[in-house]
Amino acid sequence: MHIAVIGTGIVGTCTAAWLQRDGHRITFLDPLDAGEACSFGNAGSLSPSACLPVGMPGVWKKAPAWLLDPLGPLTVRGSYLPAVLPWLLRFVRHSKPAEVVRIATALRGLLAPIFESYQPLLEHAGAQALVRRTGCLYVYSSREVAAQWKWGMDLRRSLGVALRDVDRDELESLEPDLKGAFRFGILAPENGSTVDPSALVKALHARCLADGAGHLKRRVTGFALRDGLVQALRLDGAEPLAVDGVVVAAGAWSARLAAQLGARVPLETQRGYHVTVKSSNLALRHTVMAVEHNLMVNPMAMGLRLAGSVELAGLRAPPNYARADVLLRKGRELFPHLDASETTQWMGHRPCLPDSLPVIGRAPRAENAWLGFGHGHVGMCGGATTGREIAHLVAGRTPQVDLAPFSPLRFH
Repeated sequence: MHIAVIGTGIVGTCTAAWLQRDGHRITFLDPLDAGEACSFGNAGSLSPSACLPVGMPGVWKKAPAWLLDPLGPLTVRGSYLPAVLPWLLRFVRHSKPAEVVRIATALRGLLAPIFESYQPLLEHAGAQALVRRTGCLYVYSSREVAAQWKWGMDLRRSLGVALRDVDRDELESLEPDLKGAFRFGILAPENGSTVDPSALVKALHARCLADGAGHLKRRVTGFALRDGLVQALRLDGAEPLAVDGVVVAAGAWSARLAAQLGARVPLETQRGYHVTVKSSNLALRHTVMAVEHNLMVNPMAMGLRLAGSVELAGLRAPPNYARADVLLRKGRELFPHLDASETTQWMGHRPCLPDSLPVIGRAPRAENAWLGFGHGHVGMCGGATTGREIAHLVAGRTPQVDLAPFSPLRFH
């Protein structure tokens, strides 16, 4: 079939790559080049352990203080609060213990096969060097402090995540640059990362183009439907594009298109910031998650990337780069010897649902339309598996992952 894939981030690109493996002809629809939106600036983690939702038990106690701090780990711009309040209330409801267990179980199913799902795509694109499996270190100032997060770590372990306690001496042996700031860690040896998330998306996209895909740099405004099928896509400034099927994987911009296909979802953008220290003199070998500081540190090809904040302000508000400055300040506190003489900043839009689960499945109004968006903090982690599962749905095969928790109809 001729299938249009709306979106050239990691989810859309992986979905197209998997569909091509089944022989389908692909046309990408995105005004941007591949890997230039949220997939450009994420922390690059490829973590089977990243199965906990953003909303954890007790978050309702912490949220008011966070929301009042404009530079805290989670904040809402005052003018946007009325619009986002219903979403926040749903977010809190999904943070109850039983809900967190349900959500984490579903996410674990999606994330466990990360490397299995990426492998054939990386091999075909010759992009294996962009992915490494060096593990992730969750680090703490002490074992006693780490106990505050024990419930979540125990939940990960119960779902089959490999985790190993690391005492101070071994921690400093694994990562000498952590000496002094942290005295206890938990190693997730099965985790990995990408040295350049944008380059990874671009490599997969380029392979799709070399295999016959097209890329129209147009914005999709709607669909021409007939008898429960999408016949064509309506484009901004161009003639309609006739298709045999369509996948909506437009990240934070997916809700309007999904609604036209019968899926009303409370999609929000959790605006994320990063700082990349191009002049970094650190020699980290693992991705490091400084849990108390809500800071992820990932050594990349272009420098040391510091990421880890959430801002709710919608798609149109200008960036507040003071939030990126906070990330750099935290990095300097943790690594006093860090050379931060040359840095870059970035802000992007994570597409998030209040239950921290993406939408993956067939669109309600069209039998030849499929949805794959809303991955929040785990887009890079879940992109390849999402693409594989959508390819199964398109072909009529039984999915390898239980997709019921990701249903587009779950909010109806």
